[in-house]
Amino acid sequence: MADTGWPGCAKSLKGVILDLCGVLYDSGEGDGVAISASVEAVNRLKASDLQLRFCTNETQATREKFVAKLRRLGFDISVSEVFPPAPAAIAVLRERGLRPHLLVHDGLLPEFDGVDKSNPNCVIIGDAAENFSYQNLNEAFRVLIGLEKPVLFALGQGRYYKETDGLKLDVGVYMKALEYACDLKAEVIGKPSPTFFQSVLNDMGLKPDEALMIGDDLVNDVGGAQFCGMKGVQVRTGKYRPTDERHPTVTADGTVDNLAQAVDVILRQRGH
Repeated sequence: MADTGWPGCAKSLKGVILDLCGVLYDSGEGDGVAISASVEAVNRLKASDLQLRFCTNETQATREKFVAKLRRLGFDISVSEVFPPAPAAIAVLRERGLRPHLLVHDGLLPEFDGVDKSNPNCVIIGDAAENFSYQNLNEAFRVLIGLEKPVLFALGQGRYYKETDGLKLDVGVYMKALEYACDLKAEVIGKPSPTFFQSVLNDMGLKPDEALMIGDDLVNDVGGAQFCGMKGVQVRTGKYRPTDERHPTVTADGTVDNLAQAVDVILRQRGH
């Protein structure tokens, strides 16, 4: 009988999905800093018989600029392998005929260049960092409260993330503020949305039980993947906190010190 637990499940895997910030690198000044041995870990996965994709809630830059930064840090990554929320959000806007008011980071704005933003009938909120001012939040609130059927999209719902100088509040905090003010529920595009994870699995042509998610965010990376039927492993880098290992609702299938250790375990199980 096949071993479905961690690490035995690695024997039957066909694909691995990696989070980026907190797993491959810590963001911060300049391009940020690659986490120890993570560049080599990605190379080892790419040299194996496993498919590899990168699933991120990064919304501070266009996908092209973000991938260029990762390549400068030494990672062998191409644009087609990276799945961020913004392109998925644009597809939803077109499908539903929606025109967004944007509360996002300046670096993400070029992604929406071809999108009609006149007379907005929804709001999109991403990790806007310094753009999360009272004035900007209030403007988004006024758009929503003025709509007969307000629609709020959040590009992820993280509480915080880690940069080189410490922890930073993430988009989920501001999403909750707008939900409370407007008495509505945001639609999340990005992790932990099952639709978002499924789009990555579809790209690989795999079923959920054939893929493993590795992330630093217990709820959005690991819990989101598990909800879709994947295994989820947490790394003790990035936003990891020791209390994650005693979380009341989400239990990782495995916990490892870093990506390099996870890759060691996976490849050892597969006889590499």
